[in-house]
Amino acid sequence: MRVSLFGTGYVGLVTGACLAEVGHDVMCVDIDAAKVDGLRRGVVPIYEPGLETLVKSNQQAGRLCFSTDAAAGIAHGEVLFIAVGTPPDEDGSADLRHVLAVARSIGEHLDAPKVIVDKSTVPVGTGDRVREAIAGELNKRGADIAFEVVSNPEFLKEGDAVKDCMRPDRIVIGTDSEHAIEVMRRLYAPFNRNHERLVVMDMRSAELTKYAANAMLATKISFMNEMANIAERVGADIERVRQGIGSDPRIGYSFIYPGAGYGGSCFPKDVQALERTARQHGYQARILEAVERVNDAQKSHLHELASRHFGGALHGKRFAVWGLAFKPNTDDMRQASSRTLLQQLWQAGASVRAYDPEAMDEARRVFGQRDDLVLCASAEEALEGVDALIVVTEWKAFWNPRFADLAARLRDKVVFDGRNIYEPAEVEAAGLAYYGIGRGRSVRRP
Repeated sequence: MRVSLFGTGYVGLVTGACLAEVGHDVMCVDIDAAKVDGLRRGVVPIYEPGLETLVKSNQQAGRLCFSTDAAAGIAHGEVLFIAVGTPPDEDGSADLRHVLAVARSIGEHLDAPKVIVDKSTVPVGTGDRVREAIAGELNKRGADIAFEVVSNPEFLKEGDAVKDCMRPDRIVIGTDSEHAIEVMRRLYAPFNRNHERLVVMDMRSAELTKYAANAMLATKISFMNEMANIAERVGADIERVRQGIGSDPRIGYSFIYPGAGYGGSCFPKDVQALERTARQHGYQARILEAVERVNDAQKSHLHELASRHFGGALHGKRFAVWGLAFKPNTDDMRQASSRTLLQQLWQAGASVRAYDPEAMDEARRVFGQRDDLVLCASAEEALEGVDALIVVTEWKAFWNPRFADLAARLRDKVVFDGRNIYEPAEVEAAGLAYYGIGRGRSVRRP
């Protein structure tokens, strides 16, 4: 099938590359000429495992191309995906300007019946607004061209997006049109061979499904961080608690890992947008409000632990920070806990030597040049001349350091583990003080 996608961010680029990989003829359209030029040369602007290989191989095979020409994209595709960003507006609601701009462009150039697919994460009712925007432009032209709008939310995890797209656990289709359902079934047939993955519903239910999924996952994370903070105060170990409750199949182990708070482009934005949607309809979503508050507070917890250890005297201290991306296997620092931590350390008069396996270029863009920040080429280099180590992102490369070497290099011999990847007893046996999330207070200081 001929497919066009508008937007070459995480969702659009991954979806386009994966659709091309299974044989569809895909054109990705973006208004950013520099990005399109780079993609044509095989330069992928984001780090996502496996994505660069897919983009290059499918371009070479002639199944994937990139363009800035919206009219060409609309003419090319039987199915037109809207996959542009929906950043939070000033009040926290989703900003639909880019989505509706694409919809109007489709209405301006549509010359044959098409299926238009909302892939962007959008509030309930957006599909109706997309339909109205397209119809309004057609009316201006005096054109009577049939089209159908479908909600097809994405469920891609950054760091696993290619795998999630190639092997989806469900494919949600929101429409009342039997024809549109059949078109989407043909489009996704290569992903739907082993068992039925299509979950068909009305458009508004599909739109809410995406928000509900992310809100549920964010709620589990904030709940565990709440439990971790209680565990710290009563002297319990949240990791033992996690194992105790995760073994209950009604709860499970997924997304019950305590840490330094969630970040990224989805959970913070989507929880906030869903809460604002509820408010606009006269309902106070108290759980969602609490999830936001707990997460915002949790991002300050590593700084609180460091301040506690040093008796509030952080001025002049130098910290090694391992991990800047909001999670492993991505270079995305949007809403990352590291950004909160570094700002708090700097405000307290401390300096930072930081390393991340993939996010160093993004860190340079975010933080710029500062006297109190050194971006290092390796985790080992980040340890040079520092007082303490703070682990913010649980990259595999950080899981098994030689603690005896850390004890020799850290002047104040203390490790702050923001993702609970170390065993406290092992760290303390090397002569280091250990602070985790919900592991109880460090029992001794060397």
